[in-house]
Amino acid sequence: MAVQLDEIDRKILAELQENADRSLDEIARKVGSSKTPVWNRIRKMREQGVIRQQTVILDPDALGLEACFFVLIRTSEHEAEWQKAFLETVRKRPEVLEAHRLAGDIDYILKVRVKNARAYDVFYQALISEVRIYNVTALLSMEEIKATTHLPL
Repeated sequence: MAVQLDEIDRKILAELQENADRSLDEIARKVGSSKTPVWNRIRKMREQGVIRQQTVILDPDALGLEACFFVLIRTSEHEAEWQKAFLETVRKRPEVLEAHRLAGDIDYILKVRVKNARAYDVFYQALISEVRIYNVTALLSMEEIKATTHLPL
């Protein structure tokens, strides 16, 4: 169920999405409030689960992770045991940045970040050795046009 947020809450969230490293004083000034009410609102939104965590965003290219693959997975297995094994395998792989179960012809899509095609093949070989998959299609992203963690408020 969605949490009820007012305009000040949304402004605070927008500021945090832009740069969570800002001081409370700076956030308060930008949203037209004072430090204590802003802190109380942030604390409340954490308690409500609106703010899940604060983290840093790393540059994958600077870390040598220049290849981004979207991996389309079809399976002929839909039993709970297979799904549990698949989800455990995907969740423990650090190369997998996102994983989604889909409606339609493709069962799952993974966003995988690796150094290069050879590193992708190592990932692929490990994946298929751990869980049976009917069909895997890997699509190499040639250019990242937009990537954001900002949610529309």
